[in-house]
Amino acid sequence: MGIVNATPDSFSDGGLFEDPDAGLDHALRLVGQGADILDIGGESSRPGAEPVSEADEIARVVPLITQVRARTSFPISIDTVKPAVARAAMAAGASIWNDITALSAPGALETAADLGCDVILMHMQGEPRTMQAAPHYDDVVAEVCAFLVARADAAKAVGVARERIWLDPGIGFGKTLEHNLALLAALDQVVALGFPVLLGASRKSFLAKLDPAAKAPAHRLGGSLAAALAGASAGVTAVRVHDVAETVQALRVWEAVKRT
Repeated sequence: MGIVNATPDSFSDGGLFEDPDAGLDHALRLVGQGADILDIGGESSRPGAEPVSEADEIARVVPLITQVRARTSFPISIDTVKPAVARAAMAAGASIWNDITALSAPGALETAADLGCDVILMHMQGEPRTMQAAPHYDDVVAEVCAFLVARADAAKAVGVARERIWLDPGIGFGKTLEHNLALLAALDQVVALGFPVLLGASRKSFLAKLDPAAKAPAHRLGGSLAAALAGASAGVTAVRVHDVAETVQALRVWEAVKRT
């Protein structure tokens, strides 16, 4: 899953692809590099991020989704917490709703059922503005798994088909370095819940805690690849990444070694 942020303030590439033409060029470049899914977002979820109005978010993502859909048939995911944005994105050509709040907004569950789209339910403790203030768990793996199962059950209860549901443990969302490492080490337990799993660890700040020299997000490629390979080894269905070409190459080598 290649990341296309149509935002001015995303932690890694904010402002680079806010213009629809720049976003289109980036999206097509990611497809050419081997992306299977394009994840388009119009609201940053980095720690400390401020909310964006519904109208502004739609204005950022719908023209880009429309252009991407006109140029490629690849699946498009809309990264949003807002039902109205998801609905507008689906009308423009998206087919997956990637929600960091696991369809917690009023009407989100019902909207997902009505749209009949795939949904990605992510775990987050708190909300983006404050989630990294003091995250705490008694057992992060058990609590994340329990939350994801509960949200999947809630989605199914309103009519979302089970085969449409994906899970995401939410690396970096309300979690310390130790929490993130514990989840990466236990990804097989998330996979064992029986749903497709998306892993998003690309360029995240916890990698810089392991390598203080990697202060800038773009300097975290090695750590991002290591996390992607950990996910692949555990059986995740997809990895959400900024560096598509490098990740595809790493996964091809990993797969070739496995086949030998």
